[in-house]
Amino acid sequence: MANDNLIKQTCKELNLTYKQLGELIGYSESAVKNAAVGNVSEPMSFAISQYFKIQDLEAKLKTCEDFKQNLKDFLNS
Repeated sequence: MANDNLIKQTCKELNLTYKQLGELIGYSESAVKNAAVGNVSEPMSFAISQYFKIQDLEAKLKTCEDFKQNLKDFLNS
């Protein structure tokens, strides 16, 4: 993702409004709007990349938890 379109691409990909994205990454709606039409700051870009990493890790954790539960069910049957 290019920095100049990072906000728009992220909102489109996640189907979020600027306000929703701001709440997820710790920025105000106005800061996100300004970044969408200007340059995305390095801290905001980092916050977005960390948000994606967190989402990925949460998905992996859910997969592990599901596997753990399936294994428990199998061993208890």
